[in-house]
Amino acid sequence: MLTLPNILTLSRIFAVPILVWLLWEPSPLDYFITWVLYSLVGITDYIDGYLARAQGQISRLGQFLDPIADKIMVAAVIIMLIATRRVAEEPEPVIAGLTIIPALVILLREIIVSGLREFLGPLNVSVPVSRLAKWKTTLQMLALGALILAGAFPAQTWIHEVGIYSLWGAAALTLVTGYDYLRVGLKHMD
Repeated sequence: MLTLPNILTLSRIFAVPILVWLLWEPSPLDYFITWVLYSLVGITDYIDGYLARAQGQISRLGQFLDPIADKIMVAAVIIMLIATRRVAEEPEPVIAGLTIIPALVILLREIIVSGLREFLGPLNVSVPVSRLAKWKTTLQMLALGALILAGAFPAQTWIHEVGIYSLWGAAALTLVTGYDYLRVGLKHMD
């Protein structure tokens, strides 16, 4: 069922190759364009859920695609930020050193929670998204947005620092919410 909320969700998935292409060998202008696109795509994450609830258009397709769209976008952006430089002449990637740890925590949690939901599905066990998980997603999106924007304004090092600190904060919330999901899931395992 192609409702407006589902079309918005699909637009997030279709935006991922464009984001990856823009981050392949980015100039400051590419980073800025990427940040604009990333911000628009991030806003659709809120809008599609709001519209689906407000218009009574919650669908199985939307429930299936929404978390997948988020995970694909976050994973692709994290991988590209690990692979690309803030400034072309700079040897250090955007996400480097110890900052790879929160990036990995976020990626691993997404894989574990997806697997857990797949395992619990046939058991008819729902794992609803908690309010804290929504805050985690918001902080994670802000962190990645700041890291992208830092590439557009390399002289403004504070933007990169905000992104890094936010990424660590998102990783901390990721551990808490991941544990909550795992705790619920373990109750249904032999």
